[in-house]
Amino acid sequence: MTEERRYLGVVETDGEWLAVAFAADGFDHADVFPEIGSVWARYEEIAESILVDVPIGLREAGDGPRPADAAARAVLGPRAEAVVDPPVREAARKRRYPAAARVMERKTGRELSRPAFERSDAIVALDDLLQEVSAARPVFVEADPEVCFRAFAGTTLEEDPDTAAGYAERMRALATFDRDAPPVVQEAAEATAGHAVSVRDVLDAVALGYTARPGPGSLRRLPADPPTDPTGLPLGTVYRAETPLEEA
Repeated sequence: MTEERRYLGVVETDGEWLAVAFAADGFDHADVFPEIGSVWARYEEIAESILVDVPIGLREAGDGPRPADAAARAVLGPRAEAVVDPPVREAARKRRYPAAARVMERKTGRELSRPAFERSDAIVALDDLLQEVSAARPVFVEADPEVCFRAFAGTTLEEDPDTAAGYAERMRALATFDRDAPPVVQEAAEATAGHAVSVRDVLDAVALGYTARPGPGSLRRLPADPPTDPTGLPLGTVYRAETPLEEA
């Protein structure tokens, strides 16, 4: 018998990867993995889609932001600053910030932020997987949790997710989408015992899981028709909503 398909939300958290898995009819389980390759090894036979909070399509050069990042900022309003422009592909592979910053300046004419550099290991790990395993390409999809929360809430969010007010705001957004979201968040959080996973990471992974699984609305992209990077990966991010998000 063929195992039922799964829809996953995955976030990178302090060197580990939290996966929240849904079946078509609801939450299934959550688990923490040491690397993104382990996520793929566990779910490659049953994953319909894996939404991940790590940039997928990467610039090689150019003086502007990726289309996904520009489009996300446009709909987030007060939370636009949450979007971090990732390093270009060569810069992401530099082990030290000064070297990465020099490559970024040479390739784009722009500065490389520290938060962007700190995501380099996760970006490279996922990029290497997608370059080496062609079967993974249609399954892994980039999704920004803040855009997903924005879509669920039906309005822009105001609060930082690391604050109590931000937690409450995002829980309301999830409950607006699915009234059973609070126990789902609790079960996902309980599954992280023994790992240094933050409450914010759990909320983000749950939001991506809800976005991935079939449900109200349609899976939409920002921008609506994204270009691809030089390796053929899309420069877009996804969310779920009844109608397209409008600029804030």
